[in-house]
Amino acid sequence: MEAARDAEVDSAVDPVRVLIADDEPLFVDSVAALLSNDERVKVIGTASNGQDAVDLATALEPDVTLMDISMPVLDGIEAARRIRLALPKACILILTGSSIAADVDRARQAGVAGFLTKDRIGTQLVSSILEVAGK
Repeated sequence: MEAARDAEVDSAVDPVRVLIADDEPLFVDSVAALLSNDERVKVIGTASNGQDAVDLATALEPDVTLMDISMPVLDGIEAARRIRLALPKACILILTGSSIAADVDRARQAGVAGFLTKDRIGTQLVSSILEVAGK
């Protein structure tokens, strides 16, 4: 029983720090608003293109980076690969409207921790973040 209570305290004291990378401002705002309702998660930054995602991830070292595949400057899969090169323990969760097998394969090769299609964000986002963060 004490271990369960300690786990609750740890998650309340140290929320999972999240970076959101997506080129659609309304989507970023929606995800940030959804996450703001859960004390186990804290948004620490947002990026609107892949290069900004790499720069912010290496500067802020989030626990989890939420990454769209299709972004300007640098696509999300290449951004994920570069983040993982700089931060080998980085956890990247791809948020995408696509479930194309080639995208999934490329992302796995880049070292992403998981995939979540955008139609499931409302019901599975927080649990997916906590899962890839090991919480």
